[in-house]
Amino acid sequence: MPTQKKTPAVLALSDGTLFRGYAFGAHATTEAPCVGEVVFNTSMYGYQEILSDPSYAGQIMTFTYPHIGNVGANNEDEEGSKLFIEGLVIRDLSKVASNFRSERTLDEHLRMHNKMGLFGIDTRELVTHLRTNGSQMGAMAAGENIAVDTLVDVARKNGSMLGKDYVSQVSCHAPYTWHELPWHLGVGALKTDVAAEAKLPHVVALDCGIKWNILRLLRGSGMRVTVLPAFSTAAEIQALKPDGLFLSNGPGDPATLGSIVETVRAFIGVVPIFGICLGHQILSQAVGGSTYKLKFGHRGGNHPVKDLKTGKIEITVQNHGFAVDPKSLPDWVYPRFINLNDNTIEGLDLEEKKAFSIQYHPESSPGPHDAQHHFNRFRDLVVGA
Repeated sequence: MPTQKKTPAVLALSDGTLFRGYAFGAHATTEAPCVGEVVFNTSMYGYQEILSDPSYAGQIMTFTYPHIGNVGANNEDEEGSKLFIEGLVIRDLSKVASNFRSERTLDEHLRMHNKMGLFGIDTRELVTHLRTNGSQMGAMAAGENIAVDTLVDVARKNGSMLGKDYVSQVSCHAPYTWHELPWHLGVGALKTDVAAEAKLPHVVALDCGIKWNILRLLRGSGMRVTVLPAFSTAAEIQALKPDGLFLSNGPGDPATLGSIVETVRAFIGVVPIFGICLGHQILSQAVGGSTYKLKFGHRGGNHPVKDLKTGKIEITVQNHGFAVDPKSLPDWVYPRFINLNDNTIEGLDLEEKKAFSIQYHPESSPGPHDAQHHFNRFRDLVVGA
């Protein structure tokens, strides 16, 4: 391949630490930098699904796996309508996309979505810094003469993820019905017969930043799915006469979502409820719990979670920067799942209310399939309600 001139780029953290590398994708400038909370993900695969996950809105993603871009990007593996990350940081950028499903390189993919990438830094050093000092805001820019002091100042002025609501930015604006089934190689995601769906149990999904594979698996488990904007009222939900209520994943500080919490509280014990990630945190608040910010969060496809009821271990996909405070939960709420890395709560069981939640991601996009059974668990609650 012909050698192309590399454009210098800088990532400046709010504590003044600088990381110098080279730009790819779209090039932000000092005057209009790429700004977000700098976090890291330990997954070894599935970078495209991660970049398009709405839960990453407001964040600059760092991959711990060093070599990124080798399988390119395509139109089928997206988890949302665009790339929701603010920016991307990696060690080595593959210039060649070698995969039979690839339609463009990662560089072209980021350019298409107007997102900046930074490569050529020691990501081990950055991740160690974040683990020691905690996730923090950062600013990135590319060019020959970057005003690093300005970037540090911009990062500092953006504060932290605490108190930030990103759900209003990523949620849908109008209701819609989801028809796609789970994706299969060589076939894609088939759509079901709309007339046949009318006979299925009806689930309303609140879109706080929902991933498309969650919707596919809800539909694939045998339910008709209507998606509503996150801030829909209880009356708007009830008007659809749902047999169950699903609370989706999403970005930002869960403590900012008081109106959604109040809406969900009205349905506890009325219809079966299932919450994933942010949905777990919303359900926890609806029963009286509270959340707190983790030092550097859980993000990756290799986190062990224990089911305290069965004793079984699931290797899970995770993506969250906040957790539920176990001391804030009422006695009648069972914290059924725990993270074996730090003992944080990974799921609740409200058995008498036919409601449950998990902090991790059972849709496996990307990640192991250990937790996909929770969709059938929800379906059984809905059908048996």
